[in-house]
Amino acid sequence: MAGSSVDNSEDALISGINVTPFVDVVLVLLVIFMVTAPLLVKDILDVKLPKTKSGDGQVVQTLGVAVNRSGQILLNGNITDEAGLQLAVKSTLAQHPDAQAIIAADVEVPYGKVVRVIDLLKTSGLEKFAVQIERDETDKPITE
Repeated sequence: MAGSSVDNSEDALISGINVTPFVDVVLVLLVIFMVTAPLLVKDILDVKLPKTKSGDGQVVQTLGVAVNRSGQILLNGNITDEAGLQLAVKSTLAQHPDAQAIIAADVEVPYGKVVRVIDLLKTSGLEKFAVQIERDETDKPITE
């Protein structure tokens, strides 16, 4: 077409914004928020809880462990290494023997890396953990 400003050749510049890194950061922040929010709600809302004699009054300590796309381990939002993770878990278990962990990992993290993190938690003495997932509402087949 004469006067058309659209260039369909291979040399055309890509002028769109790549939002993938932004989405990755937002998802990591969401995981951190989801892990810490229950701990902060009572203080933020300034709620005075009723007292009972039958309740145990114990709050279970929860560790938020995440593995990002590049394979870095995050503990409660802070980047750590394997030794730091084990030290933090042992320290937490010394103060809270009933502590638990929530493990989140990017879908592109190799399976072995996630298993390694679980192994580090278990060898540090932590037995209660959950793997955080997102519910898939589509009916796509498992193999892609």
